[in-house]
Amino acid sequence: MGELDPIYRNRPTPAAADLFGDLLEVDATSATKRARPQLLTYLPGLGITGIAALAAAWLGDHYHAPLMLMGLLIGLAFNFLNADARLHAGLGFASKTLLRWGIVLVGLQVTIWEIAALGWPSFVAIAVMIVAVMTVGTLVSRALGLGAAFGTLAGGSVAICGASAALALSSVLGEKRVNQAQLTLVLVAVSAASALAMSTYPILSNLLGLSPHAAGFLLGASIHDVAQALGAGYSLGEVQGQTAAIVKLTRVALLAPTLLLVTLTLPKDGHAKTGAPPVPWFIVAFLALTAFNSVVTLPPQVAAAAKIGTSALLLLAVVATGIRSPMHLLLQQGWRASMPVVAATVTSFLLALAAAELLF
Repeated sequence: MGELDPIYRNRPTPAAADLFGDLLEVDATSATKRARPQLLTYLPGLGITGIAALAAAWLGDHYHAPLMLMGLLIGLAFNFLNADARLHAGLGFASKTLLRWGIVLVGLQVTIWEIAALGWPSFVAIAVMIVAVMTVGTLVSRALGLGAAFGTLAGGSVAICGASAALALSSVLGEKRVNQAQLTLVLVAVSAASALAMSTYPILSNLLGLSPHAAGFLLGASIHDVAQALGAGYSLGEVQGQTAAIVKLTRVALLAPTLLLVTLTLPKDGHAKTGAPPVPWFIVAFLALTAFNSVVTLPPQVAAAAKIGTSALLLLAVVATGIRSPMHLLLQQGWRASMPVVAATVTSFLLALAAAELLF
C-alpha cells in the first residue's frame, strides 16, 4: 500500500456513521475521557438545575401551584443558559439519569395489594382506558401530521400520571423520535390540563350526582397528576379521597408495563445500541421495588423519604428539560401540537365517567 498523504496522517479516523447521518470521530484519548467523565463536568449544570428547582419548590409551596409546572416554567426562564456548553453535561445528567432514578423510586409508593383491593373489574377498566387514551392521542397526532411517537407521548402522559409519565415515555422513545421542544410542549399542556381538571372535575361529579365511590373513581381515573387527583378526591370527602388514591396509584403502577409495551413495539432503528437489553433497566428496577414493597412492610419514614426523593428527582429532571429545550423549535409547534393532549384528556374523562357509572 502507498504511504498515507501527510494531510491525513495526523487526523482522527471516523469510528462510525450511524443511520441518522451523525459522523462520529473518536480517538483513544477522547474515548477514555468520555468513559470516565469527571465529576466536575456535571457540577455547573447540576448547580444551576438545583437552584432553579429550589425556586420552583418555593413558588409551588407558597402559592399552592403545581410543582412540576413551576419547575418547567422556571426552567424555560433559564433557557438562555443552554448556550453555555459547560452546563450541558450536568443538564443531560439531570434530565436523563436523575429522571430514571425518580421513576425507580415510584415503585416504593405502590403495592400489588392496593391494586388487588380495587377489584378486577375496576383494574380491567383502568387498563382498557389507558390503552384507549393512548390510542386516541396517537391517532389525533398522526392525523395532524405530528407523528405517532408524539401522540404516544401525549396520550401516555394523560393516561397514566401526567408530567412523570411524559418524562418516562420520552426516556423510552428517545430524542430521535421526540425532541426536547415536543416534550416541553407536552409537559406544559398536560400540567395545564391537570390543573384545570383538579378545579372542575369535583364540581362536575357533584352536579352529576355521583356516589362517593363513583366520584372517587372518576377523579382518580381521569386527573393526570397524582397530587392533584388526591387533592381533588379529598376535597369531596374521605371515601372519595381514598378511592381516588387507590385508582390513581393503580394507574401509576401500570406505568412500568406501559413503558415495557412501548419499548417492545417500537420499530428498531440505528439509534439503538448493539447488545442493549430489550427492557430498560429502570423499568426492571421499578417492578422489583414494587414487588419488594408488596411483600415487605416498610417503615413510614422510608415511604415518606421515597416520596420526597421521587418528587425531588422528577423536579430536577423537569427543570433541566426546560433549560435544554430549543426555544425556536418550541415556538414553531403551533396550536395543533396541543390537540393530542386535549383529545386524550376529553377521552379520559368520558371513559372514566362511563366506568364509574357502570361499576358503582
